[in-house]
Amino acid sequence: MNLILFGPPAAGKGTQAKRLVEERGFIQLSTGDMLRAARTSGTELGLRVAAVMDAGSLVSDEIVIALIEEQLQLHAGAPGFIFDGFPRTVAQAEALDALLASHDGGIDCVIRLVVDDSQLTARIARRFAEQGRADDNPETFVKRLAAYNAQTAPLLPYYTARGLIREVDGMASIDEVAAAIDAVLAVPA
Repeated sequence: MNLILFGPPAAGKGTQAKRLVEERGFIQLSTGDMLRAARTSGTELGLRVAAVMDAGSLVSDEIVIALIEEQLQLHAGAPGFIFDGFPRTVAQAEALDALLASHDGGIDCVIRLVVDDSQLTARIARRFAEQGRADDNPETFVKRLAAYNAQTAPLLPYYTARGLIREVDGMASIDEVAAAIDAVLAVPA
């Protein structure tokens, strides 16, 4: 099973992905994690990633797709893959579709964690005040949230047209979100 956890920063995607990895043996393909690992790997692809990142440029979709391909081959027997941080655009979604099709697969489900932006922002402000995490700075978070909403909005109609979107209340408790995701995954595609 190939699934995308879809939602803004701090919606709980990482928490739920970790649970799915632990409980179901899925492989989480986090773009950021893959880029950091490739950069230090010393492989030809890793050297390309390091050069791009060292130049302060964005890593191309082509390189990210190559990293995903590498992971698909490395974990060929896995019960499922969770795509985290990719795709972010329709072009990336189409490239991912083509890659998965070449492996006789596709995206089975897009779980959208539906959140209220104002409540999420308030949650982050509280967490920042309590824990002081730099990535939770409320001003920075508002910008990240706006960028997410602007850049990923086109993916909703793309996956909705294919009947893949399943919505879960991302404002519920962690356990309630987990139960809702489990219910979605229990229904055959």
